Amino acid sequence: MRKLLEQCPGCGGPMVVTEMVCPRCQTQVRGRYNPCPFCALTGDQLVFLRLFVEKRGNLRDVERELGVSYPTVRGKLEEVAERLAAVSAPVERAGVIASVDPHAEERREILRLVAEGKLSARDALERLRGA
Repeated sequence: MRKLLEQCPGCGGPMVVTEMVCPRCQTQVRGRYNPCPFCALTGDQLVFLRLFVEKRGNLRDVERELGVSYPTVRGKLEEVAERLAAVSAPVERAGVIASVDPHAEERREILRLVAEGKLSARDALERLRGA
């Protein structure tokens, strides 16, 4: 499986995509784009993740397929999750949440006001029920 280089082979610094070209019509798009979080996974982690998805998340099936123990499979899954969490930007996650729940930002604001003592729990509950 091919993937983008995430680190410079010369100095080890982070790589950034700056140009994309359509091979059919030669349209070029230039800018600075960070690779997707999955590009940060190692080849072995990508193979594991693909198997995990193919097995619909059934860790026992993954265990049998790989011929390793259940704790080893859990460890590999945890390793992938940690790597993805480390490279996923909070802004990106917030965008995903907002696209799934259009009221997510309003709910966060209500909870922030409660945490700061500017809104009572009762008033917050009323607002959350309305959101």
